Amino acid sequence: MKQYWWKILGVLLMFYVLVAGLIVPLKPGILNSSPTSAEAGKSVSVTIDGYNTNFKSAKENQVFLKFDENQILKASLVDATSETMMNVKFDIPKEIQTNKKIAEATLIIDNELDGPALLPAAMFVKGFINAPSNVWVGDIRESMHVKSDFAFPFRNILYETVRNTFFHVAIWMAMFILLTISVFHSIMYLINRKEVHDFKTNGYTSISIVYGLIGLATGAMWAKHTWGTYWTNDIKLNMAAIAMLLYTAYWLLRSSIEDVDSRARLSCIYNIFAYSSLIPLLFVIPRLTDSLHPGNGGNPALGGEDLDNTLRMVFYPAIIALSLIGGWAAQLYWRYLRAENLSIEQGKM
Repeated sequence: MKQYWWKILGVLLMFYVLVAGLIVPLKPGILNSSPTSAEAGKSVSVTIDGYNTNFKSAKENQVFLKFDENQILKASLVDATSETMMNVKFDIPKEIQTNKKIAEATLIIDNELDGPALLPAAMFVKGFINAPSNVWVGDIRESMHVKSDFAFPFRNILYETVRNTFFHVAIWMAMFILLTISVFHSIMYLINRKEVHDFKTNGYTSISIVYGLIGLATGAMWAKHTWGTYWTNDIKLNMAAIAMLLYTAYWLLRSSIEDVDSRARLSCIYNIFAYSSLIPLLFVIPRLTDSLHPGNGGNPALGGEDLDNTLRMVFYPAIIALSLIGGWAAQLYWRYLRAENLSIEQGKM
């Protein structure tokens, strides 16, 4: 039983990821607001659409437009028409201090039930005078309610699809771990020519390729929701597709060589080459140009804007679970390959 502990751990962690990843709610947030533009010196009525919010039940809703840390405007009128809908009025001052031609503001809503919710770039103001004004309320951070409920962060555009982090991102991380193990066995085979290392290389690489294909599929579904299309001419997506084409050629190479020794040697060499190509394709080239994909072209990934402590409590176990389950699948596969090879050799005798 002791030898199966890591398999049991992988299954238990995967069960935890599936349950927690799907049932933990999102924090309240703001879906959108309308209109998104206003003119300085005039009043503007704004309709706000919330998500998982309690506007109607809250005792008091505080609504602000934040232009910067020192220029924060409080709504002059707040009317919650339902739990998720609200109408507010802002009296935009004529004077706003900024070096930009159009002043950009973040919408902030806070109440005792939901805590603070933000909508970046919710309002664009034009026609202002670059001068100080006395309408600003000052620092509002101390007046914000702090909610301790266990919930995933609300991310604009992503919404509920933020849960795909546990599957799409985690499966790529697990793939890298499995590919690293496969490269180790490739090197070991080239050093000592032990057949078992070739079987293990094949097992770990094959499962890694399956993981990579699943990663492309889950990424395409995520892109459809966030970007409106399954695939774009994005550098990171194209490089990932090229990387997976390189690895699927590993299968073609093995199936095209009949001599056992030559097949093992060449496939191990190719596996090391493909792994070496993976680094520039996924981590170097995408960073040299702009990219929609997080983590490239100045677009950060897995930082404070993407992960908070609640997401990390599921994301990291997901990586471990997928790595262990992938290792288990690879073990079953290379053992099958070894048994098949033994049966072939016995049949020749």
